Amino acid sequence: MHITRVYSDLGSLLMTGRVLMIFGPRQVGKTTLVSKYFEAFEDKKIMFSGDDIVIRERLGSQNMADILAMIVGYKLVVIDEAQRIPNIGISLKIMIDNRKDIQIIVTGSSSFELLGQIGEPLTGRKRTLMLYPLWLGELLNHYNRFEINAMLPSLLIYGLYPEVFTLGSNPQKASHLTEIANSYLLKDIIEMDKVKSAQPVINLLRSLAFQVGREVSVNELAQGLSLDAKTVSRYLDLFEKTHIIIRLSGFSRNLRSEITSKAKYYFYDNGIRNALIANFNPLELRDDIGLLWENFVMVERIKKRSYQQIHANQYFWRTWSQQEIDLIEEREGKLFAYEIKWKADKGKVPPTFPQNYPDSEFAIVNNGNYEQFLL
Repeated sequence: MHITRVYSDLGSLLMTGRVLMIFGPRQVGKTTLVSKYFEAFEDKKIMFSGDDIVIRERLGSQNMADILAMIVGYKLVVIDEAQRIPNIGISLKIMIDNRKDIQIIVTGSSSFELLGQIGEPLTGRKRTLMLYPLWLGELLNHYNRFEINAMLPSLLIYGLYPEVFTLGSNPQKASHLTEIANSYLLKDIIEMDKVKSAQPVINLLRSLAFQVGREVSVNELAQGLSLDAKTVSRYLDLFEKTHIIIRLSGFSRNLRSEITSKAKYYFYDNGIRNALIANFNPLELRDDIGLLWENFVMVERIKKRSYQQIHANQYFWRTWSQQEIDLIEEREGKLFAYEIKWKADKGKVPPTFPQNYPDSEFAIVNNGNYEQFLL
């Protein structure tokens, strides 16, 4: 079964003279999305892959004549896995500066823009899209809300990677997620950082998986894993840039009672998180339902904001007296606070928060009322 993605109409998003860049974790459907548009494109077209060593050498050469010779006569140019091509930003600038009539689509599984490859050369010449694992809103094209609600237990365990979602049996889903976690997940990290051994990386990811939604100290992580704190910080940064985890900082208006020194981390997909700890048990056999729900809601909310262009800063909030709120959204000049609880009878507004921020709004998101918040 093919799920219609938010960006299925790529043609409406393309402009000549600008590069359309599509980021996202591995295996979320970037290549499939672009390939469908590529197949339907009726003019001359060509697709390159950053996995091809010859393509990497030629597109990374900064040789204008060689680069332009590769796209002569084509109206659509697609470059898949572009993060593997050195100097790709300069190569793209050469293309669009000299060929005003072409459309260019670039995909990448790591935020190579953040790594400085594309940002400066393409200032004012790019449009960036983020593609996540499937979003609940995309499922509405194929299922009604009752059906989606019935899927929740499976989604909390196996997540929303497109291929995993469409697999028939739970053992197949678990096997594929384990393959993603053990292979694709680490590929960019090992290549980008030239990691000699993958084990410290895996150990750190597993440690984060057990601490989803909890405040994390870099020094405590380093001590627990017998790693240098600088190494842990570098790995955490790489995990973010390769779209494995999302970092949430503490919110504060400089009140002494509020904690901002630690961060919380969430995984882009519940299935990957569960694969890392090798736990695909059903919900009734688990003691981490609250963590699964919090991770799920947090990421589905990020997807919704991204796809519907709801611009907001996001934080968590906690005081030294242990009062806390899972998610603070700062948008439209106002604070919106959300406590995320699996059961409908759990959660209440911490008394200090409305006292300190009287114009804020507060809501509890649970498995009975999540639809408006996420869909």
